[in-house]
Amino acid sequence: MTAHGDGETLTAMRPEPTCPRCGGGLQPPGLMSSAWVCDRHGGVDPRQPPLPLSDAGVDHLVRMAKVPAWLPWPLPAGWLVTGLVWAGDERSGGRATLVAVSGPAPLGGAADLLVVAEEPGVGLGAGCAGLPGPDPGEGLLQGTPAARVRVAGHETPLWEVPGPPDRTSYVGEAAGRWLWVIAWPETAGLVVQDDLHLDDLHRRPPGDLPFGAACPRLG
Repeated sequence: MTAHGDGETLTAMRPEPTCPRCGGGLQPPGLMSSAWVCDRHGGVDPRQPPLPLSDAGVDHLVRMAKVPAWLPWPLPAGWLVTGLVWAGDERSGGRATLVAVSGPAPLGGAADLLVVAEEPGVGLGAGCAGLPGPDPGEGLLQGTPAARVRVAGHETPLWEVPGPPDRTSYVGEAAGRWLWVIAWPETAGLVVQDDLHLDDLHRRPPGDLPFGAACPRLG
């Protein structure tokens, strides 16, 4: 998706929110309950449709988000911003954010990187990592970290998450929330180990982000 000028509307790629854990459809709030309900996972914070890849999309994301929106910055050479997503509703705001970037993989071909910040229990990062639960499993953040990244200037350890073989997933903690970094293909995890720096989109000035085509991992 590309920008359509200052007068664009925040047109969604999908018409309805979905479950952050499985991507399934949700029952919207009704007279008896204010919750969005997944048939598999019960009440959830709805994953909103991807926002336009534009300054307007970024503005909407940071306005709704109650958590950081981490962006790899500076971007690796040849990489572009390819996804902006939040989970939550208009009443409570965004309890999770997802920023996708895409570019050349270290070992050839194309790669996608999803960076998720979320409150415990939302499950957006775990869903992207292919895990069954909403949060990292007990004892996962122990032992020697698999990678270290700079988050808002602070060195932050990340542990590798076991999951589907088509991706490499890491999780840690930053600013009091879960931090997930998920890379496709699995060899693109080398990007995470190559002096990756993350900055909060709340702190970035408008107009300096390069946007690309929508990340296929958000479909």
